[in-house]
Amino acid sequence: MIGKGEPVQLQIPEPLKGIMDRIALWSRINSPWLVHFNSGSCNGCDIEILATLAPRYDLERVGVKLWGSPRHADVLVCTGPVTRQSRDRLIRVFEQMPAPKFVVAVGSCGITGGAFHGCYNIIGDIGDVIPVDVYIPGCPPRPEAIIDGVVQLLTKLKNSGRKETPAPAAQGVHDSRDISEAKA
Repeated sequence: MIGKGEPVQLQIPEPLKGIMDRIALWSRINSPWLVHFNSGSCNGCDIEILATLAPRYDLERVGVKLWGSPRHADVLVCTGPVTRQSRDRLIRVFEQMPAPKFVVAVGSCGITGGAFHGCYNIIGDIGDVIPVDVYIPGCPPRPEAIIDGVVQLLTKLKNSGRKETPAPAAQGVHDSRDISEAKA
């Protein structure tokens, strides 16, 4: 008998579990939900992200939806350098996202600190605080580059997430492993 407060454990047959996993992956690839977090940028990248979602570029045509809650999002889109004030909030938002979760750093400030690098209240780039899957450089990056970065992430997800080697990076859009290899 199951008591109050005890989680129910379902025994799912292995063939059915594989089918359910493929359906979940298919839905993540065809309809990723994004949540946007500004960790201290000048808002140039934020304007470009919104332009990407507007009718001219219409990222929603490929199933991408901007969502206001991290509890329902698959992808965290971050802009700006991480400030002392935003560090804990960024970590909290990242931890609230359900697994598997992916992070996209947009703009030069999110990648290296940009124009704010070395300021007294800047901790560093987004990759110093949370793991980043795709970097989109630019100050600010054009909507085409943002779309290319999202496509890069979806390709990476289609190739089974973080564990597999991603497709070759498009020009101007870099995978986190490309950046770390360049730093070494």
